[in-house]
Amino acid sequence: MKYFRSLSTVAVVLSISATSAYSENAVLPGEGSFTKFGETDGWTVFVDVQRQSCLIERVDAEANVVQMGLTSDHKLGYLGVFSKTADLGNGGKEDIFVDLDGVMYTSQATKMRKNLTDGYAGGYILANNPQFIEDLAKKYTMTVFPEEEQSFVVDLAGTYKAMEMARACNAEQN
Repeated sequence: MKYFRSLSTVAVVLSISATSAYSENAVLPGEGSFTKFGETDGWTVFVDVQRQSCLIERVDAEANVVQMGLTSDHKLGYLGVFSKTADLGNGGKEDIFVDLDGVMYTSQATKMRKNLTDGYAGGYILANNPQFIEDLAKKYTMTVFPEEEQSFVVDLAGTYKAMEMARACNAEQN
């Protein structure tokens, strides 16, 4: 198994398919100022004005959210999963396994409820493994296995194009 490390710096989010029921602002986290940069293949790219970086977000029909982006120092990538229906507890860390089309990764996820849009709970991991980030961009299905909660599947369609748009967005922020 390959390994990517978790650090508690920035919150992010994961999910499945897009919906247009949301405004120009990112759904999560609840703090910060987000402006829409663009859309591609079911993903929305936002500028996090406070952190001067960009993130991608996808929201499914059940209002689950996936976000991926860079930490405020632009040194690590982050990935998070947030839901209105999951009982993910508050704070703390738990082991998590992520399967990307048959390639398994493991890490520790940091759970959170504070600073999120009302009704959401979830957690995030930070990635320091370039192969993990490449696999996120190029694989098609992500299955997440939290230690205590039920596993779930995330459709990664369009992730590569969304990450490319986020890279262009980040270049404009510097």
